[in-house]
Amino acid sequence: MDLVSATTSTIIGFVLLLAGIPKLNDHDGVLRSVRGYKVLPVRLEVPIARILPVTETVVGILLVLGVAHRLAALVAAVMFASFFTGLTINLLRGRRDLDCGCFAFGVGEIPRIGWFHALRAGTLTVIAVALSVTAGQAEIGVQVVAATFGFLLVLAGVALAQIRSVVHLGRRPVDDYLSSASIRLRTAETASRYGS
Repeated sequence: MDLVSATTSTIIGFVLLLAGIPKLNDHDGVLRSVRGYKVLPVRLEVPIARILPVTETVVGILLVLGVAHRLAALVAAVMFASFFTGLTINLLRGRRDLDCGCFAFGVGEIPRIGWFHALRAGTLTVIAVALSVTAGQAEIGVQVVAATFGFLLVLAGVALAQIRSVVHLGRRPVDDYLSSASIRLRTAETASRYGS
């Protein structure tokens, strides 16, 4: 396996670790998310909710370490394809008010899915399938370099996502808040001035 394939594998692995590890101790949140999709038979919801975080974590570790690489990539492809299917079915049904369950469960956030989520899952499916078919075992040196580079890329992606959640280019939420507060203040001043 060359450096590009090994790095891609570790990126997919770190994505799965970011998704799986926070869910390991949140069985209720995972079950709520699985049930929210309404695509599985009821009898499968609890087992899937219990197996999913463990599978994401184990497959992520295997991909980062480059162990059982093809099998791990194939399992990742099946998981991503399942996510893509569940997201697409619900979007086609017009059901957008769902927690995608992709990573951690947002506290205080309005759960919402969109075509971006389905596209992301579909892209990860294609990449994982390609890895399961084309890539082989990497040399230890290549795997270490790939894991380091993959980690840095995922870290940069997480940092950008965090910045994006705070900074909104083209609009300023503080101004929105201050504008409505300013209007209320002017209204109150006008009412008190002419009402007395």
